[in-house]
Amino acid sequence: MSSRETPLALPAAEDIMLTTPGGHRISLRLFAAEASRSVVILAGAMGVNQRAYARFAEFLRTQGFTVITFDYFGSGASLHTHLRDCPVRVTDWGAEDCSAVIRYAREQYPDQQLQWMGHSVGGQLLGMTPEVNRLDHAITIACGSGYWWQNSPPTKRVAWLLWYLVAPASLQLCGYFPGKRLNMVGDLPPNVMRQWRRWCLHPEYAVGVEGESLRQQFAAVQVPISAIAFTDDEMMSETNTQSMHSFFAQTDVNMQRIDPADIGERNIGHLGWFREQYRDTLWQGTLLPLLQAQAK
Repeated sequence: MSSRETPLALPAAEDIMLTTPGGHRISLRLFAAEASRSVVILAGAMGVNQRAYARFAEFLRTQGFTVITFDYFGSGASLHTHLRDCPVRVTDWGAEDCSAVIRYAREQYPDQQLQWMGHSVGGQLLGMTPEVNRLDHAITIACGSGYWWQNSPPTKRVAWLLWYLVAPASLQLCGYFPGKRLNMVGDLPPNVMRQWRRWCLHPEYAVGVEGESLRQQFAAVQVPISAIAFTDDEMMSETNTQSMHSFFAQTDVNMQRIDPADIGERNIGHLGWFREQYRDTLWQGTLLPLLQAQAK
């Protein structure tokens, strides 16, 4: 984009503030379809603001899906204090935020199919959300365990520096993780970064750190899962993806690993799929059919 071009306005949506039972005030954006066939909750990646998914949400709305996006507590429009003063953990996002959004969707649209699209950590949170089995279907996108030794080579080469030096030092100095300044992930609350760091250093990721109760919670998920991964994901390797989904031990997981060339694209990566350039290929050809199959 040249300096003289004006960025396109984001699609219009209704902004909603939802309060969870534990007191989290989280920001939702509702893209309501006129003749809605199904409701899709879109849970974003770590450090990615819900507004990044607005064009994809608008695309789904034009296809007859009502879409709900949201920012996890302590991020985006759900941050109400300085990050260093926000005590939230990743597991709280599942127990509080994701559960509250599912309840809201069920209350507002009781007669419609309810589907989940979880990007990266948004897919991991399925196993940390008590309300998960009120969903009808889930799609995980670029979702893997995060264990650093199994990361794709571009990330593995620098992950040790992040986990053993940058993260501890920045938390000590700043009181939170200043990811934007470091060009790593994004700004994160301190306990989110501490918990995530512990997970990424363990071969069994979250369930290996948090113990048997979380392992059982993952195993209790009954929602059928469609897992979409990309061969050029610079963060999540195929091993990461398989490891993460193996924790969903009692449900059907249908895995699809996409080579960008197979759908006429040069690259997709970990964060690329929600960009509008993939409307006619990945959105229309891969993701939309998965949602439509459940909405019939």
